[in-house]
Amino acid sequence: MTMTVGRTTESSGTSSRAGTDVERIVLAPAEAGEVERLLDQLLGVARSRDAGSLAEEVRPAAEGLPLRLRQFLVRARQRESEVFLVSGLPVSTDLPPTPENWAAAERTGAGLREELVLLLCGSLVGDPFCWSTQQNGRLVHDVCPAPQAANSKTSASSLTALSLHTEDVHHPCRADYVSLFCLRNPDAVATSVSRIDDAVLSPETRQLLRQDRFRFHPDDSHTGTAARPSTGPVLFGPAAQPYLRFDAEFMSGLDDAASAAIGETEDSLRAAATGVVLKPGDLAFVDNYRVVHGRRAFAARFDGQDRWLKRINLTRDLRNSHRTRDVRSRVIG
Repeated sequence: MTMTVGRTTESSGTSSRAGTDVERIVLAPAEAGEVERLLDQLLGVARSRDAGSLAEEVRPAAEGLPLRLRQFLVRARQRESEVFLVSGLPVSTDLPPTPENWAAAERTGAGLREELVLLLCGSLVGDPFCWSTQQNGRLVHDVCPAPQAANSKTSASSLTALSLHTEDVHHPCRADYVSLFCLRNPDAVATSVSRIDDAVLSPETRQLLRQDRFRFHPDDSHTGTAARPSTGPVLFGPAAQPYLRFDAEFMSGLDDAASAAIGETEDSLRAAATGVVLKPGDLAFVDNYRVVHGRRAFAARFDGQDRWLKRINLTRDLRNSHRTRDVRSRVIG
């Protein structure tokens, strides 16, 4: 089934569930104005700070966000909400053209104001972090179609759909939340989401998925990496509401039964998937342990007006990655 989520379905100044298990708050114009004023205060600081120190700067500044927005984000984290959206956030009226790839965005600094919006709101849900092997170790990623990657299995693709997946499925320090802020989406390209609780699986398959019979590989967005595959179960945690680790494109079964379970799970998750269409000013948070996400294929025009999102990874506990390394850093190598 497909569900379209956008500001036009709600009046300003409300919060609600925009479909099954998708929670949303719509900012009133006065609240959006509060965010604008906060951005004006931070913009000068942002231009002179590296990403790591900027992330630490925005967390205390986030206390200046509208109270209702702060309450919504903190409660969503506390409840472990699976997909939640903020609509009505400010996007620059003089937004530059969609970059031709993430490297162009890095070179020009395009969309800095929107990155601040993402970091401010995201800091109330978790700590932002990044990978040294993705987008040159940038804290905030640009998600935009690139001609040379149109058929790839990365977020820069367009002609190829991104299959439903757990972000960075191979790594124990993968994100708790993936956050996506929409700057431009003229073709209403949907982000697909699917909950493990909605997957129709036999008891035997669910039991098998809880066993250490699967190997997980780094996906193609990681470049120059020496990361090794890891093994483990697909389902873990509470029996009634399990956590999920799944990416059919970058995992394999250690035996025939496990391989068959991957196929069954993929089919079931796809059948239960919902399409969420983000509009400019929409900020989505996806629980990376309870929900898999993806994106349908689309025909990019490469005319400067294609879909453009900003993305960050968020962890509920940055110490989780510090335990595995010799340094404290938001960059995982």
